[in-house]
Amino acid sequence: MIPLLLSSLYLLVCFLLPFYGDLSEEILTRRSIAVSQYILRRIFFMIPTALLVCFFAFMVIHLVPGDPARVLLGEEATPESVAALHQQLGLDKPLMQQFAIWFWQLLHGDLGQSIQLQQPVLGAILQRLPVTAELGIASLLFSLALAFPLGVYSATHRHSWIDWLGNVFTLLGTAIPNFVLGLVLILVFAVFMRIFPPGGYTSFAEDPVANLRCLILPMITLGVGSVAANMRQIRANMIEVLSLDYIRTARAKGLREHAIWYVHALRNAIIPVLTIIGVQVGAILAGAVIVESIFLWPGVGQLVVDSIFSKDYPIIQGVVLFSALSYMLANLCVDIGYVLLDPRIRFEK
Repeated sequence: MIPLLLSSLYLLVCFLLPFYGDLSEEILTRRSIAVSQYILRRIFFMIPTALLVCFFAFMVIHLVPGDPARVLLGEEATPESVAALHQQLGLDKPLMQQFAIWFWQLLHGDLGQSIQLQQPVLGAILQRLPVTAELGIASLLFSLALAFPLGVYSATHRHSWIDWLGNVFTLLGTAIPNFVLGLVLILVFAVFMRIFPPGGYTSFAEDPVANLRCLILPMITLGVGSVAANMRQIRANMIEVLSLDYIRTARAKGLREHAIWYVHALRNAIIPVLTIIGVQVGAILAGAVIVESIFLWPGVGQLVVDSIFSKDYPIIQGVVLFSALSYMLANLCVDIGYVLLDPRIRFEK
């Protein structure tokens, strides 16, 4: 799946590069080569970073009290049966040897076997990934759909009542933890008003309407913090950009205000927001663990919680590796997005 994402990213970049303007073929070729070299260089550094994350996570997980053999066999299991299961699972070996075995399997595309589920780790993650991806993408789109118009309006109508409400919302959105917000939304909209279900998941293919009703509360819970952060950043960037000389020149030429805001100013104001969006991918992956537990979504986050309680080391290792790669790929896309939005930025530098 990771090679597919990388190839899609490369094709997207190659497709968007010609839209920089009327550039010569030589410049486009040189820029394509620079993009390819940059992507390969970043991937080269992503691999050891992901392995270091997995190594430290592996050590920390094994330092946590608990025995997966005891969890599987029960507290009344005999020492002989526990020792036999340890040997079967390879838990009787030293930690460094266990990590070396896991790393060797990883090089062959094998993330191991789940202790609790008795199925391949990669299959268990991919089976639940669409659910988490649906929640994460929906919350991110929800965040951007609200943050951009509210941030631009607040910047262009400063000290208005909408600007004041926006500032209050950003304060509350960043201060309230998502697990508290989720419980409040369940209490208000599911228990008292009975508009949305309190939890559970229905696939879109099975029932699109039920899927949307199950999605709204988790999406809001996971996305409100991102809405507040993005809106505050967009407002601050727009205020700064609108005071620049080229905006005054555009007004002097008689351009309409909406064209100045959304065509000329927003393109430069959005560049710092990309950095926050890249960071929010990690926040969404972390927040999905809590949100899926609250709303009983059968995604990767719920899988991690169940694996932690059952001491399912291979599942935890696989999810940590997948999360690290996803986070680094998101930041790679952000860096490439800088150049696509601002041709003054060069990969060669």
